Amino acid sequence: MKNISIIFSKILIKIFSMLKLKSNLINFIKFQLGINNLILNSKKYDNFVDINQAENKIFSQNGEDGIIDYLIQKLKINKPNFIEIGIGEYVEANTRFLYDRFYPKGLVVDKVENLEKKVFSNINSWKGDLRVIESAVSSKNINKILNENCNFEIDIFSLDIDGNDYWIIDQLKNKVSKIFVSEYNSVFGDTLEVTTPNIENFRRNDYHFSNLCYGVSLKLLIKIMKIKGFYFIGTNLLKNNAFFISEDFPKEKYFPNIKIKELHYYTDSNVRESRDSNGNLNYLSGKNKIQQIKNCTVSDLSNDKYEEKKIIELINN
Repeated sequence: MKNISIIFSKILIKIFSMLKLKSNLINFIKFQLGINNLILNSKKYDNFVDINQAENKIFSQNGEDGIIDYLIQKLKINKPNFIEIGIGEYVEANTRFLYDRFYPKGLVVDKVENLEKKVFSNINSWKGDLRVIESAVSSKNINKILNENCNFEIDIFSLDIDGNDYWIIDQLKNKVSKIFVSEYNSVFGDTLEVTTPNIENFRRNDYHFSNLCYGVSLKLLIKIMKIKGFYFIGTNLLKNNAFFISEDFPKEKYFPNIKIKELHYYTDSNVRESRDSNGNLNYLSGKNKIQQIKNCTVSDLSNDKYEEKKIIELINN
């Protein structure tokens, strides 16, 4: 009887796969469970003191779906339009759940080959106004991409390209959105104001075999975001995505209970994704991570001017 059940299950799975029902069913279940969890969690939103209390993973890589829901609820955004740069195939992304829930206007960008086909295979493309752009993004073309493809008010802007994030933000207009999500590199710690140099088609594994030298430090990210008209509201638990709110929505009014901690808390990450020179995971932790990349060149903007230095020069000061 047990063998018959196993055989029957395998037949059903094969049929579902052939009809693309398997992935659709899984996505439906994830969506429904996610909605239920958000509804339950939302009852406690007014009592949260840290945005990571809202974490809930539905289609985001980590718990960003829950944090974003918390933020849009507090800001009373009913149908959030968005831009997301760095989405992969839109299987795991910060705005995927928003699209499936609200069917708003959105723009997603990545350099993945055949991106539009891959994105639309994962969503109901006809239900919302989602524009898909297959392109590498840089400080040189970001505004061209936005000007040509975004004619709507932006509620959420999410950026995660493992490289030139700082230089792209530097080119954006002030208060480009109500909520801004950006990846940062916790390996740089809480004191350095650095980013990797503005290199065209930057690839983190090419820049250093460890995959640890990429992106922007949290301190510098907060600095540039303040210039752009945003304040820091916290990070996810994994400590790799920072969240910012437009100064048009004062913290005292919209997030009075959120307590901002010392920067060290947000950069003390336990993630161990480093690799050795052969490309194998070697699980470096603590200070061993920054020691591994100490001879890498970064752009230091601590004195409000651009200087290229090796990390070892900065951590030994």
